[in-house]
Amino acid sequence: MNVKTWAKNLVTAKPFEVFISIVIVVNCLFIGIETYFHNPKIYITQQIALSIFIFEIILRFIAADGIKSFFKNGWNVFDLSLIIISLVPESLFAHPAAITSLRILRVFRVLRLVRAAPEIKLIINVLIRSFSALTYNALFFCIFLYLFAIIGVTLFKLPAVNAQTPPEIILAMKEMKTIAPNSPENAPEPYGTLHESMFTLFRIMTGDDWTDMRYNLLKAYELKLIHVPPFIITVFHIMWFCLSAFLLLNLVVGAIVNNYQVIMEEMRKKKESKLPENQNTTNT
Repeated sequence: MNVKTWAKNLVTAKPFEVFISIVIVVNCLFIGIETYFHNPKIYITQQIALSIFIFEIILRFIAADGIKSFFKNGWNVFDLSLIIISLVPESLFAHPAAITSLRILRVFRVLRLVRAAPEIKLIINVLIRSFSALTYNALFFCIFLYLFAIIGVTLFKLPAVNAQTPPEIILAMKEMKTIAPNSPENAPEPYGTLHESMFTLFRIMTGDDWTDMRYNLLKAYELKLIHVPPFIITVFHIMWFCLSAFLLLNLVVGAIVNNYQVIMEEMRKKKESKLPENQNTTNT
């Protein structure tokens, strides 16, 4: 048995995969423990885990059918990148910000858990396959977000307070801040600018205090700070909430579920094609 065959048999063996998964989990646990305190034993354990990961990636490189085949596998590139980042010594950087950035990148070793289970790999593949559909869904969402944000600024923007503002408006604005403050109180006006209006609509989509925004606008109407009747205020917010939280999000879920079914069907066909011909005949 040559080295290539030995390496291929080892990296595909179930006990070896379980061992690497255990090392990944232990490594991730110690990364979390390091956020509480530093200990030389933790550092040594991390270095041992890194050595195991280096040994594993070397074995996978030997087991590959060639350099092109090795780098064609996205998981190999992913793991190799994390290992290279982990091997960069902090002593090379004198600036504290650079050292902090390097430590943050090393924390991404936690992402090795992604390849610890086939089910997680399946989810990643589904998300990658769904990226095209999700891009168009995101574009569709942004169009409506921009449209409703412009409507929100046009209808619900409160009057600006300056030297030329009439005294009654200033008094009304003070009363508005007292009886109907923003939620939270240090937040800017929800529909004061286009970008803040877009963020407000995103908040509404998540269900965060969107009814309070409506009640505040109703109070602004009572104080004659805006001139949009309560019916329009209510319809605007209900329409956006229904459109974003139910229709647009369900489009995203539908695209992911559809690709999940497609990938599961492809995996089933691959398994069937790998079965011996006589077994296929027997099952038939």
